[in-house]
Amino acid sequence: MPSEKILSLLVPSAVCLQLQSDSSKEVIETLGERLFQAGYVQSSFVQAALDRESQLPTGLPLEGKYNAAIPHTDIEHVIKPALALATLTRPVDFQNMVLPEEKVPVQLVILMALEQAKTQVEMLQEIAAVLQDSTIIEKLILAFEVQQVYDAFA
Repeated sequence: MPSEKILSLLVPSAVCLQLQSDSSKEVIETLGERLFQAGYVQSSFVQAALDRESQLPTGLPLEGKYNAAIPHTDIEHVIKPALALATLTRPVDFQNMVLPEEKVPVQLVILMALEQAKTQVEMLQEIAAVLQDSTIIEKLILAFEVQQVYDAFA
């Protein structure tokens, strides 16, 4: 099951449901700070993730009515592997991963903190596979409790 790896890396204290945010920067800062507080990333992680996002955007238009973003950064900012997740009460704009000049209104953000380049690519593929499933996306967007997020991936 591809979601098992996602579930094993998802940090409960870094799951922010129904987050009210005004910008992609704010979402990345919130999630990155949660991972930092939980001891998964270095203090340099948030700024590195923001810098990378400005160069290599991660907004992903999806088939259904919700879009996602998968921000991440280089492995040297990571202490141990983790994923953080936010669902947003209203969309914020991320730049499109494929067409950076386009904005994508995003309501699901999965921040990756992985310590090996190889696992980063594998996890991106796993997350991308899950994002193809509009039922899972819908469950995540509607979740009000962390357990509902785990159930959606299970």
